[in-house]
Amino acid sequence: MQTQAASIAEKTRELCDTIVAQPEFQDIRSRIDAFMADESAKVQYQNVMDKGGMLQQKQQMGVPLSAEEITDFEKDRDALVKNPIARNFLDAQQAMQKVQESVGQYVAKTFELGRTPTEQDLDSGSCGQGCGCHH
Repeated sequence: MQTQAASIAEKTRELCDTIVAQPEFQDIRSRIDAFMADESAKVQYQNVMDKGGMLQQKQQMGVPLSAEEITDFEKDRDALVKNPIARNFLDAQQAMQKVQESVGQYVAKTFELGRTPTEQDLDSGSCGQGCGCHH
């Protein structure tokens, strides 16, 4: 007889197999792989991430940003988004994040409800109990 942990691990592997078998997942992986094989796109991406992080850190410390710093960052960010390999990578990252959020939402709702959630449970539109938005 399987232990609970082994059973959960087996079902989790089945879920992973199902995700990997999806054509959309294969497309996402191919876009990520193309980016990882392109050194110039990776350098361009890292440069934008580093500059963005530096600007954010300066803002958090209350240091004013110069117009030149902002313009330089925006120029690099725009060039990154115009690079088709980098753009495909950014889109693939977003798609992968949506899959991860969806799986996480199902698991979290299962723990919250004590049962497998229905679509209605997930699409309630509410921000949570007591939010006051009345969706």
